Amino acid sequence: MVEFVIPAPEVPSVAVAGHVGRFPVRRIFCVGRNYAAHAREMGHDPDREDPFFFTKPADAVVDSGATIPYPPLTSDLHHEIELVAAIGKGGNDIPVEAALAHVWGYAVGIDLTRRDLQAEAKKAARPWDWAKGFDNSAPCGPLRPVESIGHPAKGRIWLSVDNETRQDADLSDLIWPVANVIAFCSKAVRLEPGDLIFTGTPEGVGRVDPGQQITGGIEGLGEISIQVGKR
Repeated sequence: MVEFVIPAPEVPSVAVAGHVGRFPVRRIFCVGRNYAAHAREMGHDPDREDPFFFTKPADAVVDSGATIPYPPLTSDLHHEIELVAAIGKGGNDIPVEAALAHVWGYAVGIDLTRRDLQAEAKKAARPWDWAKGFDNSAPCGPLRPVESIGHPAKGRIWLSVDNETRQDADLSDLIWPVANVIAFCSKAVRLEPGDLIFTGTPEGVGRVDPGQQITGGIEGLGEISIQVGKR
């Protein structure tokens, strides 16, 4: 048995729909600009270039229903609704045709972004870590196992702020579907059970202010809701 010189941190985890047990989170990978309309609204050409990835710390996950503090160092917090794939079987250099066999389940997630910090980082050609990987930046609804829902490839994905619809699209609009995303990611790193992949957001991303309620959902996967607290 390993002994530690300080108390070991708790294992981050997300809820599983209909189960007491939770899904342990190892790493969080996120895909950028995986919907053409969102690429355009961010000022980029949506041609089918290879997907690119950034990461968030595992302990950035937050359950649906939580109230999260408005993060420091920003005055331009943005919402991004996403389909989340949870990896249950590890592997590297995974072929596209075998990729979906590595998925344990799916959930609705929100990629929170300090957009002003991201813009500053881009302008200075610096990493995005402070813009994407901050505390409570990866709210994630309950996972639903593949055996109960299959592999969602189409269906409405949406998000509202204080009951005003901001994002409204369909999973079929993904430039790179889940299988391709897994295959690309596994070329760079070995995926392991417990990894989460946020697969990209559709157009309509925007600012969230303290005190506002964010609600989103994906057809067949349920909803997620979080409250943004005070600064």
